[in-house]
Amino acid sequence: MREKLTLGGPSSGYKYEFTSDGVYLTVYPSVDNERLFELSDMRQILRDCKVLDYDVGILSRTMREANGRPQKIAEAVDITEEDLAAVESGEASADSFIDSYDEDYVKMIVDMPRDKMKAVVRYDTREGAKLPTKEMVLNALKEAGVVYGIDEDAIEVGIRSLSAFTAAEGLAPVPGENAYIDRKFDLGIKGRPVVDEYDKVDYKDLNLFVLAKENQTLAIRIPQTKGTPGKNVLGETVPAQNGRPVPMPEGKNTKAVGERLIATTNGQIVDKGSRISVDPRIEIKGSVGVSTGDIVFDGTVLIKGNVDDGFKVNATGDVEIRGSVNGGEVRGRNVYISGGITGADKAKVYAERDVRTAFIENGLIEAGNDIFISDIALHSQIRAGKRIMMEDKHGQITGGHAVAGELIDVKVIGNDAFVVTKISVGIDPNLQKEYQTLKKVYKESRRRLTHINQTLNTLSKIDINTLPQSRIESINALTRSQFPLAGQIKRDEKRILEIEKMLAEMKNGRVRVSDTIFPGTRLGINSLIKSIQTEYRRCTIFLNESGEVEVGPY
Repeated sequence: MREKLTLGGPSSGYKYEFTSDGVYLTVYPSVDNERLFELSDMRQILRDCKVLDYDVGILSRTMREANGRPQKIAEAVDITEEDLAAVESGEASADSFIDSYDEDYVKMIVDMPRDKMKAVVRYDTREGAKLPTKEMVLNALKEAGVVYGIDEDAIEVGIRSLSAFTAAEGLAPVPGENAYIDRKFDLGIKGRPVVDEYDKVDYKDLNLFVLAKENQTLAIRIPQTKGTPGKNVLGETVPAQNGRPVPMPEGKNTKAVGERLIATTNGQIVDKGSRISVDPRIEIKGSVGVSTGDIVFDGTVLIKGNVDDGFKVNATGDVEIRGSVNGGEVRGRNVYISGGITGADKAKVYAERDVRTAFIENGLIEAGNDIFISDIALHSQIRAGKRIMMEDKHGQITGGHAVAGELIDVKVIGNDAFVVTKISVGIDPNLQKEYQTLKKVYKESRRRLTHINQTLNTLSKIDINTLPQSRIESINALTRSQFPLAGQIKRDEKRILEIEKMLAEMKNGRVRVSDTIFPGTRLGINSLIKSIQTEYRRCTIFLNESGEVEVGPY
C-alpha cells in the first residue's frame, strides 16, 4: 500500500486519506450552507472501503464542524488504488458488509434540544416492521454524537414499544448561591410588650424601638458561591452560573468590618433594606403614655407631646419635651421642657447637666449643673450643682426647697402670705447627697466586716473538719467575702475624704433677688441659716468677711 491514498477533495466537500497510521477525514466548509452529502453517505463510503471499525462520534462531529482540518476516525486498513477507483466509480459492492441498521427494522430518529442536555429516541413507523435492538439504539446514539448520560435501563424499556423515550440525559449545572445579608436583629418585635421569665406582660415596655450598642454586629454578609459545571449528552462541559454578590448595606452610623456590619454609635436600628443605619435620636410624635409605654433609649429623645402620669423617659442623651411632664419621670443628659412640670409630688426630672422648663409645681428637679425656670416654682424640690436661674416672666420661688452650689438668681422668693420657702446655696446638693449616701453604705460595710471577722475568729477555735460539708462551704464563702468587702471599705473611705475636702473648699454661695424676698424665707448659705423677718427688695445675700450672712445691694 502506498504511503497515502486519497478519495474525494475540495470540490467534493470531503476528502478521505488512507495512510499507514490511520484513516483521516476532512470536511470542507459548505458554500451557502448547502451540504452535498449526509452522514449516511460518509458511512457508506467507509463500508465500501472496508473500513468497519471507526469512531462514529468523531465522524459525526467532523461533519458538524466542517472546519477543513483532517480528523483521524479509524486505524489503518489494507486498501489499494484499484479499490478506491472502484468505490469512486460506484462499482464496489458492499454486499459482504453488514450494516448496523437493517431495512426490516423501524427507523430511529435521535432528537436533542438546543442545549443538548437530553437525547430522545423516537420511531418513524413508515418504514420497517421490527423493533430495533439495544445495540442498534446505542449505535444510533453514537452516530448522533451522544457519549454521556446514556441510560441503558431506559433503552431496555424503550425498545419494547414504539413510544419515544429519553435514552440519555446530561448533568445539569448547579448555579452558585447568591450572597445574602444575615441580619442579627429582629424588627418584628417592635410594638410587642415584653414578657418576663414568669410570663408576666409588661405593658409599659412596648419595644417601640430595636436598639443597638456601639460596636455591636448588626449583620453578616454571607458571600456568594461558585456554581458547579454540568455536562451535556455530547460530553461537552456546560458552564454554571456563579452566585451574585450583594453590597454591604452600610448606612448612617454603621460601617463594614470585613464581612460584618457594625454600629458606630448607640441608637435605634433603622433598616431600609439596602441600608441599615443607627439613629442616635428617636422621635415620639405624641405623648409618652399607654400607647408607647416607658421610653428607655441610649441616645437623644424628642417627645412632641407630654410625659403622662406614671410613665418614664430614660435617655443617655438629651431629652426634649414639647409638652409637659404631668406626673411622669424624666432622666437625660440635658432636659428641655417647653411646658411645665406638675404632678402632686410624682413628677421628677433628673439631668446630668442642665434642665430648662417653663414652671414646676409640686415636683422635683435635680441637675448636675444649672436649672433654668422661666416662670414660677411652687412647692417643689429644686437642686442644682451650680446655678438656679429664674429671671424671666414671674421668676418666683414659693414654697418647697431650692438648693444650688453657687448661685440662685430670681425675681421673687416667697409671697405676701409668708409661705415658708427654703433657699440653700454654697453646697453642691448632688455632692452632698452622694456624701450622705456613701456615709450610710460605709457604716453598714464596716458593721458587716466586723461581724465577719468576729465569726471567723470564733470558728478558728473549732476543728472545721468535724463539721458538715455544707457548713464548711459556708465558712469558706464567708472567708472569701471579707477581702472584697475590705477593699470596698477602703475605696469608700477615700471617696468620703475627697468629698469632705471638696465641700470644705466650695466658694461662698450667693442669692440674688431682682424684685422681692418675703418674710417666711429661710436662707442657708454655706450651712449658716438666716430667717428672713422683713421684706427686702433688689438685694444680694452672701457671707461677709466675718462669716456672717449679709443682705447687700443687688
